[in-house]
Amino acid sequence: MHSLADMTLESNSYCKFNFNGGSLSSDAGLLLVKEFAAKIGFEKTVKRLFHTNDSALFRLHTDSENFMQMVYQIIAAYFNDNDADELTADPVFTEILDKDLLASQPTISRFWNRMDETTLTQLDQIAGTMRDIIYSIRKPECMLFDLDSTLLPTYGSQEGEAFNYHYQAHGYHPLLCYDGLTGDLLKSELRDGTQYCSLNAEKFMLPLILEYRLKYPSMPLYMRGDSGFASPKLYDTCEDNDCEYAIRLKENAKLRSYASYADEALTRATKYNTIDYAVEYGDFYYQANTWRQPRRVVFKVEKPSNQMMHLYTFIVTSMKSEPYQVVRFYCNRGNMENMIKEGKSGFDFSAVSSSSKAVNANRLAIHTMAYNLLNWFRNLALPAAMRRLRIDAIRIKLLKVAARVIHSARYKIFQLCSSCPYKKEFYMTLENIGALHPKLE
Repeated sequence: MHSLADMTLESNSYCKFNFNGGSLSSDAGLLLVKEFAAKIGFEKTVKRLFHTNDSALFRLHTDSENFMQMVYQIIAAYFNDNDADELTADPVFTEILDKDLLASQPTISRFWNRMDETTLTQLDQIAGTMRDIIYSIRKPECMLFDLDSTLLPTYGSQEGEAFNYHYQAHGYHPLLCYDGLTGDLLKSELRDGTQYCSLNAEKFMLPLILEYRLKYPSMPLYMRGDSGFASPKLYDTCEDNDCEYAIRLKENAKLRSYASYADEALTRATKYNTIDYAVEYGDFYYQANTWRQPRRVVFKVEKPSNQMMHLYTFIVTSMKSEPYQVVRFYCNRGNMENMIKEGKSGFDFSAVSSSSKAVNANRLAIHTMAYNLLNWFRNLALPAAMRRLRIDAIRIKLLKVAARVIHSARYKIFQLCSSCPYKKEFYMTLENIGALHPKLE
């Protein structure tokens, strides 16, 4: 209600402000993301592969345009559909989308509601196509599947929501698979809130494993998962498709008995308090009743500093590395928790507010797409010193740059903030994008 009137600061009566600055934008850094998306053929891929079951003969705002609008909004942290109404004439958004006006909130809402299982399949196809393009720039030497689940809170009556006893909250319980080396979110699946971590995890992973085995037959594949994914069906799937794995087992008396010799050695080493901290590693072969064959289990027994109790870590694995190497390999999956946090806080993975589960699944997939586009941008385009930054830092330093738009006879000139402290990095990013040579379809 104060958009037109000048407002005065109590701390300085000579300082007035309003929102009548004209053709300005606070998101000029999105021009870099636009340039990157065009370079890797992202927008063309979306336009070619994505369409809803729309009966309308004409739409002012097409499906692919709405798709890209939401991706750019999410990257710029405008998560709410209502934000579209405030951004409708933003000069940067209208430029990167090549439109006079953005789609409004009602248009975006109708766009979401047209999505179904068919569009979800299309999104999977887009994700696979984009992986091929990204790998044509930089093919990984190996693939590390980091498998986990999380809770996405729900509110009210929503299809598939339920109380999850592990999290002690209502919500959905999706499966997520990240590339543990690059941070790419390779696959996500929205599941009912009551489903256990490992339920159908092998069916979730099999198409992804087969994709990599078919396209990159010589690429080493690895999988990590916590004890929630200690499933014989998942072990079988990995073994049948030449995918090495390291999955934690829940501690029990049977497993501890196999590691008793290490426990005794630890007790002897610390008996007279000559050593405050000690650790022992080892391995053995073990077959649970539900396993089709004996499998290698590596373990770590540790006496923490200033504690009397010994701590146990058991990991079932197909890897041939030394026990301490397998344990270290498994423990590095802890970074996945940071990836999940970034997805939920930085890209609003929890935006699953529709009453329809299919719509929510599509929404999660598009938010995932925005996450991946920014992650590819981070790994391939940003200066080396900025590639470890999280999304919030990238937004502040490179995306949230003020710009004024000047129209000439032939050009539209974006005059960026003169006091921006990251001009050098901005230009370096643009140069890095220009140096990319993706293989487009």
